[in-house]
Amino acid sequence: MTVTAPEITDVPFLSTPQEALAAADALSAELADGSAERERSGASLLPQLRRVAESGLLGIVVPAEHGGPGLPAATKVDVLRRLSRGDGAVGQLLLSHFVIGQAISGLGRQEPANRIYADILAGAQLGNASAERGTATALDRRVTVAKRDDGSWVLNGTKYYATGALGATWIAVAAVIADRAGETATVFVRPDQDGVTLALDKWSAFGQRGTASGEVRLADVVVDGDLVVEEGAAPDPVDGPPSVLGAYDQALHAAVDIGIARAALEDGAAFVHTTSRPWKEAVLAGVSRADEEPHVVRRFGELTARLYALEALLAAGTAVVDRGLAEDELSRDTAAEASLKIAAAKALAQEYAVEIASGIFELTGTSGTDSAVNLDRHWRNVRTHSLHDPARWKYVHLGNHTLRGTRPPRLGLVL
Repeated sequence: MTVTAPEITDVPFLSTPQEALAAADALSAELADGSAERERSGASLLPQLRRVAESGLLGIVVPAEHGGPGLPAATKVDVLRRLSRGDGAVGQLLLSHFVIGQAISGLGRQEPANRIYADILAGAQLGNASAERGTATALDRRVTVAKRDDGSWVLNGTKYYATGALGATWIAVAAVIADRAGETATVFVRPDQDGVTLALDKWSAFGQRGTASGEVRLADVVVDGDLVVEEGAAPDPVDGPPSVLGAYDQALHAAVDIGIARAALEDGAAFVHTTSRPWKEAVLAGVSRADEEPHVVRRFGELTARLYALEALLAAGTAVVDRGLAEDELSRDTAAEASLKIAAAKALAQEYAVEIASGIFELTGTSGTDSAVNLDRHWRNVRTHSLHDPARWKYVHLGNHTLRGTRPPRLGLVL
């Protein structure tokens, strides 16, 4: 199974939010064409990932100090939302690229930031190998990295849910440092290195099939010292330094769900407009088209209002993320506000996006369930991706803040 993308040349430089969003819209329309058939047949998304790289959109994560455009977080989140409208699996495949691209900005001019940002500007994609199966909690890690006498490191273990490894030039691996209790590191490897095996076809979920979020196996992988970012012990969830990286990560996850919801709503409306028949009582009342039936019109209005609410809440939350990134010293209040507003967007997306993707079938009628149309992929995709982290705890944090002003804990990239 080929999982790495060929080298890209002559990548355009998108220097403004307007250029990035226009490129995302054009590419989204291209991705939407054929997405139903690709999902049904299980076709590889490597050609689509190549188109993203050729568009220059991967480069928008690069900060100005590394020669990139330094675009706002809000722009990057909206780009991912628009791409996810075209193909939700492509959107999720690129999510880790946007997160890791932001995370390494904290390294400044240190390695591996210089090397990786240069590769991104040339069309490189970043992938993820963080989560594992079989651990006591989702935050636990058994993959280890050990330092050798010559300054290099050796990496061992197995990762799962490796979304974005498909087509990646670099894969960021979360590991614990051997013989250092509680200390972690992020290790950058290439998928074609000795000892790296991608078993991405082990992904068998009923949705987001195209992400190929299977296994990354690491057997005595030797890594240069400048590709290992030592992170020390995890920060205290209450007293640790404030950060908006988690809110940004969650905004990107919400963007995938919301993008899929828009695709479901628009595709459902197109089906009703072109194919569905009016119900018997509507015909008796003089209605000749399904898209003129009052109850259908009203329900599409309700679903549209939910979508608008999700998009507006996501935009409001990402504006706070950008405010936090602009502060000379990030305040705990700003970090908390960003986390809470994005948590609200993410939690409501788990409800409304799923409702939208399911609700269209009440309106299309039985013909909308035909496998040849594959409208159900939207529901399967958003239902699968929305399970990334539970909404129930987001509501608890929101409630605690409203009742007592309690700031949410800092729990890595999940809140």
